[in-house]
Amino acid sequence: MRHWLLKSEPDAFSWRQQVENGVEPWTGVRNHAAKLNLMAMRKGDRAFFYHSNVGKEIVGVVEVVREAYPDPTAAEGGWVAVDVRAVAALPKPVPLSAIKADPAFVDFALVRQSRLSVLEVSGQHWQRLARMGGLKL
Repeated sequence: MRHWLLKSEPDAFSWRQQVENGVEPWTGVRNHAAKLNLMAMRKGDRAFFYHSNVGKEIVGVVEVVREAYPDPTAAEGGWVAVDVRAVAALPKPVPLSAIKADPAFVDFALVRQSRLSVLEVSGQHWQRLARMGGLKL
């Protein structure tokens, strides 16, 4: 199983909405590197749900339940979406400031490539972030 981080602006689509909707298509990605990450996702992979712009914190975990398919919101072809379902809220959200302050994350894509909306999370980073958020693994 691989791990990921998905960014969403909470005023556009929030963790609360993800939980209420259950399974939700992750659409609207229009960056080629992020698209490649969506295409690499497999059923059963887990991802952190990150509130960007407002909050700037990891707030939950989702699981991929449908692998990449054509994004129905794309006017032009070639873009993809995946379906994810809410798994658990983090008991303690992990703010970006705490991630940046931790030397273990100096090479973490969220810090290095802050504009990338879908990124892979190493197993080591996944475990450390889960612990920071009070999530039982």
